[in-house]
Amino acid sequence: RLEEFLKKEVDLELSTLPDFEERVIDFSEVEQLMNSINTIPAPCAPVINPQAPNAATGTSLRVCWGLFSDDTVECYQLCYKPVSNERCSDEQAEHTLKVKETYCTITNLLPNTQYEFWVSALNASGISPPSERAVYVTAPSPPTIKSKKIRSCENAALVCWESRDINPVDSYMVEL
Repeated sequence: RLEEFLKKEVDLELSTLPDFEERVIDFSEVEQLMNSINTIPAPCAPVINPQAPNAATGTSLRVCWGLFSDDTVECYQLCYKPVSNERCSDEQAEHTLKVKETYCTITNLLPNTQYEFWVSALNASGISPPSERAVYVTAPSPPTIKSKKIRSCENAALVCWESRDINPVDSYMVEL
């Protein structure tokens, strides 16, 4: 029977034409809703800590900060520059580091120099506003003792030294 059916010519003309409407469906609201379900918000601004005691050497500084929210953070962007009155050199001397932790030790700095630090948090949605800026200071270089000018007697000693720092040092501690 199948063989006979396939041999017949079949007229597939429709007696009435179908009436289809052209509809344009706007899925933009649905798309926005779907995107908002799977995305995380950009993080809030971190809070940079003031310089801690013993967090500096003559050429390095340890900078710490915190994030006081439950934001998802992939990494932090730490920026710093030397504090200077010259505007042109400020823009040229700005440095940026990507850091995974909430702390960083910056090396190869100048002794007895102020540096300005600020930090931002990053995730897949974007970057946070920067933190407030904090000023940290590296330790002064040790002074050079002028051995030819040392004088002593029974009850006293005269020791002379000179600073190797460009910026003035607040005080010195002499140990015997």
